[in-house]
Amino acid sequence: MAHLSEPQNVVINYAADGRLTAVIEEWQRWLKTERRCSGNTAAAYGRDLAAFLDFLQNYTARTPDFDVLKKMEVTDFRAYLAARTQEGIGRTSLARNMSTLRNFFKFMERNAVLSNPAIGVIHSPSSSKSLPKPLSREQALNVIKAAGELQEEAWLKKRDMAFVTLLYGCGLRIGEAVSLDVADRPGSDMMTIVGKGRKERAVPVLPAVREMIDDYLKSRPDGAPAKSPLFIGARGERVNPGVMQRQMRKIRDMLGLPETATPHALRHSFATHLLSNGGDLRTIQELLGHSSLSTTQRYTGVDADRMMDVYVHAHPRAKK
Repeated sequence: MAHLSEPQNVVINYAADGRLTAVIEEWQRWLKTERRCSGNTAAAYGRDLAAFLDFLQNYTARTPDFDVLKKMEVTDFRAYLAARTQEGIGRTSLARNMSTLRNFFKFMERNAVLSNPAIGVIHSPSSSKSLPKPLSREQALNVIKAAGELQEEAWLKKRDMAFVTLLYGCGLRIGEAVSLDVADRPGSDMMTIVGKGRKERAVPVLPAVREMIDDYLKSRPDGAPAKSPLFIGARGERVNPGVMQRQMRKIRDMLGLPETATPHALRHSFATHLLSNGGDLRTIQELLGHSSLSTTQRYTGVDADRMMDVYVHAHPRAKK
């Protein structure tokens, strides 16, 4: 019985012979160095693989090795999915399990360890297509905390926390947040956002959001000049939306959230939580700049004081 070490020295036990164990360790290193997965994300993949190896040990009555993996057929992979389903694993988790296995088998194939075409025939369990679902208040706040655990460098940890805080705290689209420059940073209780169709809207900014952004900017290695992007990548360029979407996927895996927990779900959460706390629907539409809610007449004539009043009294981040 070998093991994978998680962060905080938590150990994942799994069954594999010596040669397979060595490849698993190489795969884990590759996840962290080449894929730049955090320790938590790599550990989540490790747990998925451990569950698979435990199944194989019982299923084949032998310690998993290269020969066992190479000879697996489609029916064997399906038996694994059936066993996990009987354990009460949901479709989202099953899909992630299969994604992990495909990743590991592709790694072995690329490194000329072994090849098994059967893994490519298995389709991940389909999850019902649904509209993005808002997170609970607790989940949203946990996302912000988890965002600070993904990166090695302190300033990148603060960047990720500031980014998700801005999405949830102000209801921004990911593209709106990425397009901001340092000069656009909230210097007061309000900030101007340029949304779809180049439409401008005023968005209230709580002290907690502003402080998170200020803390991140103070930590930036380039000094955060006013004309530079507000959110930058490791090389100093404007961060790509795909980078932040990947970070959110890592957070999702870390916290065990559903696949609907996307950056856009934070925006939906912003609106839902304001509404459930007594916010006026039309005012919230104004805050979102959400033209897709055209069934309700666009609310006009809302002054900044009214928007801030609704925001401060309704948003969970305003509550200590």
